[in-house]
Formats: sequence, structure tokens, C-alpha cells
Amino acid sequence: MGVILRIREVSKNFGGLQALSGLDLEVNEKEIVGIIGPNGAGKTTFFNLISGYLSPTKGRIIFNDRDITSLRPDEIAKKGLVRTFQGTSILKNITVLENIIVAHQLLFRNGFWSSLFNTFAYRTEEKEVERRSISILEYMGLAAVKDELAENLPHGHQRALGVAIAAAADPKLLLLDEPATGMNQMEIDGLMDSIRGLREKGITLMIVEHDMRAIMGISDRIVVLDFGQKIAEGSPEEIQRNEKVIKAYLGSEEE
Repeated sequence: MGVILRIREVSKNFGGLQALSGLDLEVNEKEIVGIIGPNGAGKTTFFNLISGYLSPTKGRIIFNDRDITSLRPDEIAKKGLVRTFQGTSILKNITVLENIIVAHQLLFRNGFWSSLFNTFAYRTEEKEVERRSISILEYMGLAAVKDELAENLPHGHQRALGVAIAAAADPKLLLLDEPATGMNQMEIDGLMDSIRGLREKGITLMIVEHDMRAIMGISDRIVVLDFGQKIAEGSPEEIQRNEKVIKAYLGSEEE
């Protein structure tokens, strides 16, 4: 497997506050990498830098062998690097299926004139988008509620729909920011199974998550941040035994 993402000496300052400091990281294709750390460790800042919502103070971000450091979020997404946010990004006043269809906008090839004149190419693409959308809902466990208004879904299904919307953009690398927030254990287990299914479809994943049971169970490798620095990296088993991690993060969770 090749390297899909390279983070080289990335730092981010907000005035006199250093949110990230000299971060180095590589992510391999089809890998699931968990990002953990205490509140304020720099996890969300890290995701914002990778996805273009923030620019690093210094350092480079290389995605698929292309320097994306100075690109806008929409340009980065079109290259196949997509992220979710802590808050859901669903459109609550349309159906579940319509949410996924709307999310395919990054993939549409036929433009305004094709839709205006209802061309054969547009109709063909429209049918393909609907087929792909239903397929995404099936492996995310949402096919049974595809015609429900999104606002009527229980919280767990809304969180899963947020992941499905991101998956509809056909990402090569998907950043999930606390996807299991507010879920019960059964919902979390179901979501983690769906996320594994995304990897089986060839998507590389990076996940920020506070639920330690979930992140330890799904990750191939875990990176630990504390005060904006990487303090540990390794398998879930190695991280659970790491004294720095126990002191900085796992230990504080047990207190």
C-alpha cells in the first residue's frame, strides 16, 4: 500500500498560542488511523488544517503526492479528501435519500444546460446518482428510512447519515470528527461496522473520537496529541501500554 497523506513539520499558531507544533505523520492507503488526546490537544485544528479550513503557520500537507497546503476546502474535497464535523451536516427538511443525492454534487459532470433541457446524459447521470445513493444508504444501515425526513430520524441515525453524506462525495480519504457523539453503545457498534465497510470499499479513514472503546476497536494505528504535539503513535495495544498516554489522556479519563 502506498502513502496517501504526508504531514511534514506542520505547526499552527493563533496569535501567541501554538495549537500544533512540528507535527509529522504519514497515512497509508486503506488504513484506519485514530486521533486521540485530551480536550484542547489540537485534534480539530489538525483536521481543519488537512481539509483547508485553516492554513498552517508552517509546514506542508501532501495528499496523493500533491501539495494541498494552500488549497481551499472545496478544491481539496474535489481531489478526494473530505471531512465531517462534530455537528451534523444534514439537511433536515428533505428526505434521507435526497440528502445523499444532494451530496453527490461534487461528482456531477453534466451542468446547467443539460438539466434545463433534460438531456439523455443528464437523465442517465440522475439515475446513476440515485442508484449510488441507495447503495450508500444500504451499507450505512439507513436504506429502510430513505424516504423519511432527516429531521425525524433518531440521533444515532442522524449521525450515521452525516457519515453517509461525506461518503457520497466519493472520498479517497475521509476525516471523521467525533462521529459517535451522543450515541448509545448499540448505535456506536453499528456505526463502527459501517465505517469498516467504508474501508472495504477502498476509503482511507482518519477518526477523531472520544469513545475509547470504539476508537481502540476500529483503528489500525493511533496517534496521540497533547498540547499540540504528537506524544505517541502505534497500534491500539501499544498505545494502551504507553506511559505518556496513560498520564496525558487515558489516566485522566479514569479519574
